[in-house]
Amino acid sequence: MIKEQITYNDFDKVDIRIGTVISVKKNEKARKPSLVIEVDFGSEIGIKQSSAQITHYYNEENLKGKQVIAVCNFPEKNIAGIVSQVLVLGAIDADGKVTLVHPSQKAENGLPIA
Repeated sequence: MIKEQITYNDFDKVDIRIGTVISVKKNEKARKPSLVIEVDFGSEIGIKQSSAQITHYYNEENLKGKQVIAVCNFPEKNIAGIVSQVLVLGAIDADGKVTLVHPSQKAENGLPIA
């Protein structure tokens, strides 16, 4: 089902950026399997961390160095003892498995998504 329509001004408030994953570790305290990732969003935003339930397809080996897309202007949220500073975007299937959204070619860290 499609969500309620928003205006361009609503969308324009969301700061969505490209970044590169620089570190990955398991979030041992999380109730559901999760990874803690650090993402480099370039000099303007810097390095931010997120706890994400993305373990079906991703791990420490295949995620490090991958570019991802994330919402960078949500308030920080404590998730199982980890301060999550950004929301990494992905498609969620009926079984709850997440496929991350990423650029089709390498892009500069911190570039905004429009």
